[in-house]
Amino acid sequence: MRIAFVDHYVHDHLSGRASTVSGAERQQWLLGRALAAQGWSVVFGVDRGLPPGDRTRYDGVEFVGIGGGSTLANWRRFLASEQPDWSYWRGAYHLLGPAMELAKQSGAKTIFAAAFDSDVIPTRALSFRRRLWPLFAWALARTDRIFVQHGGQLANLRAPWRSKARIVYSIAGGPSAAKPHAQRCAYVAWVGMLRQPKRPDLLLEIARKATDVRFVVCGAPSSHRSPAGYGERMAEALRTCPNIEYLGQVPPEQAHAVMADASVLLSTSDEEGFPNTFLQAWSCGTPVVSLTVDPDRMIEQCHLGGVVGTPESAVVTLQELLASPERRDAIAARAMRHVAAVHSEESVTAAFHQAIRTA
Repeated sequence: MRIAFVDHYVHDHLSGRASTVSGAERQQWLLGRALAAQGWSVVFGVDRGLPPGDRTRYDGVEFVGIGGGSTLANWRRFLASEQPDWSYWRGAYHLLGPAMELAKQSGAKTIFAAAFDSDVIPTRALSFRRRLWPLFAWALARTDRIFVQHGGQLANLRAPWRSKARIVYSIAGGPSAAKPHAQRCAYVAWVGMLRQPKRPDLLLEIARKATDVRFVVCGAPSSHRSPAGYGERMAEALRTCPNIEYLGQVPPEQAHAVMADASVLLSTSDEEGFPNTFLQAWSCGTPVVSLTVDPDRMIEQCHLGGVVGTPESAVVTLQELLASPERRDAIAARAMRHVAAVHSEESVTAAFHQAIRTA
């Protein structure tokens, strides 16, 4: 079987360009690589990093330069040249409806994968050109399969679409090894783009309340889903907070190292999909403390950190965890078992294959 992905930034992500790292790119790459390892023919069409028509290969996955300009024209040419059995598109996009129709005309079956919780609610899904949401709703109605990241997304889908939807969890990826917490640096990590839904303002509030706690922050300003200048204002505030070490945007390997040596990962987001940072933290034995986000209540039910609700409760929980390396080691052991059971390549590709057979 042959599957085609189209994404602007996956090739940049593999090239280590820190400015383009995001969870959607990372998950498409991890899934593509896992499918290639199981015998699928996997090809990514990219309009950055490769001249039109050029090809390269990473870990059994092929990348093809499709050129800039018209997205739909590039997509049509790419489908015609590659002849995939399946086409995969992750994240809401206003042209997804026409893109799905082009895929169907080429003979490919189509998969839409949600990347953010609002992706399953057409009227809220688009971050730009929002008035074109009916085109996106058309895509969800017409696509052959819908992959969601957790049960909350499945419940928010319109009832007629749920029969073709399945939960396909994200892949953790990366090394699964935990440094003992007694040997770690005593700091709280926060990793993410400085955009409004991730609420870096709440990180600042927590840091100012917990003056005895050191925070290490990775992430650059972003205009995505944010008012003009928001990210820049947050970056300046982070730089001037005395107990925050603000690193700015860093390569993926450095961000992972920050999480792997942290005592805790803090999430202040209002809304996510399934945060890659949670998976990366758990895979290296780092507890997650989240204000609100807890997909399928995994943190709460599997005891993988804490869901605290308010900045004041976050301060208390962070201080308690920092004071107890033994408690953090117990969480680390549970977290790594959970990742191995639910978010390994084997588990996720098994769910993928089941979804395309039965939906």
